[in-house]
Amino acid sequence: MIVIGLSSGTSADGIDVAAAEVSLEGALVRMVPLGYRSVGYSPGLQQAIRDALPPAPVTMQTVCRIDTGVGQEFAAAAERGIGELAGGRADLVASHGQTLFHWVSGTTVNGSLQLGQPAWIAEATGLPVVSDLRSADVAAGGQGAPLAGLMDALLLGGRAEPAAALNLGGIANVTVVPADAAPVAFDTGPGNALLDAAACRVTGGRARFDADGALAGAGRADGALLDLLLAEPYYRLAPPKSTGKELFHSGYLDAALARVPPVRDTDLLATLAELTARTVADAVRPYRVAEVFASGGGTRNPALMDRLAARLRPARLRPSDELGLGGEAKEAYLFALLGFLTWHGLAGSVPGRTGARRAPIAGRITPGAGRSGFPSRRPLPDPACVSTPPRT
Repeated sequence: MIVIGLSSGTSADGIDVAAAEVSLEGALVRMVPLGYRSVGYSPGLQQAIRDALPPAPVTMQTVCRIDTGVGQEFAAAAERGIGELAGGRADLVASHGQTLFHWVSGTTVNGSLQLGQPAWIAEATGLPVVSDLRSADVAAGGQGAPLAGLMDALLLGGRAEPAAALNLGGIANVTVVPADAAPVAFDTGPGNALLDAAACRVTGGRARFDADGALAGAGRADGALLDLLLAEPYYRLAPPKSTGKELFHSGYLDAALARVPPVRDTDLLATLAELTARTVADAVRPYRVAEVFASGGGTRNPALMDRLAARLRPARLRPSDELGLGGEAKEAYLFALLGFLTWHGLAGSVPGRTGARRAPIAGRITPGAGRSGFPSRRPLPDPACVSTPPRT
């Protein structure tokens, strides 16, 4: 099948679009990347999303408007992906949507809300759409995150030494694949979330992120602030665990800054880069990994990557491109894979990595609109007749 994967991270920077040819041969799943694009949100929708993120209160009218707007703009991005990346034809679209709220109480996830009405995508493309990829795992007692655990384990399996895959999005998550034990996956804490909040704070809203790590690179970590931030109880929770901007948001940063002497702007960014590096390195250290393959927007921040490389030693920090998937494209390819597995009645998460009681099939399917030139109305697979779940 040719599958279009769509995603947008917690930073709401835009829509990631990937096209992949995916096939299943017994226990082997084969993915051939066909191409990737990043499509910007319209300014008005992007601002509406960012204004609605925690801890902001929102109305149901706002939720409806964002759900519709994200669905429409994901639909346009999917059409572009089909035309530009897949030669004008595809069989399936898998849409993660835009996360607006990840509801965590202590160590329990009660729900996770991704907006982006899939009917708009099905209508625009004529293709069936797999969406709502986290809820089944949450209903089965899991965290619903990180979903990358399945793909990461396939990519890193079979190595002689333990390795880890790290995604530096708004929230950082890691999958550790030991050489002789079951993989584990969890959110380590903030990736770019607090860095982005600080960049917005120190520039008076003129910048949404620290471009090229210029601010963080010009500063030095403030010891008092770093110690206060490292006291966050989340870091000491055992996996499986997940978090989001419901915890690590601008108000969280403001509260911390109110408890320490004034911190220079550049030192604030340097401190937060050190925080992300420390919490990631501390999270993977017990597993004695030899290599960490990094992806996500944080890899574009040299100051963060320098601190991370230093904190991870003797483990080697390497780009996920060496695994065959570009760092910015990896999550869109992940959702293409999950959509493919769902279409074939196969589980999209692993209980040991999310904490679920069982391995559920991820998401729900919105039928294609039957538009001329696109395959539609394919019969759903019989789960009793599908191949063995992939192991490699």
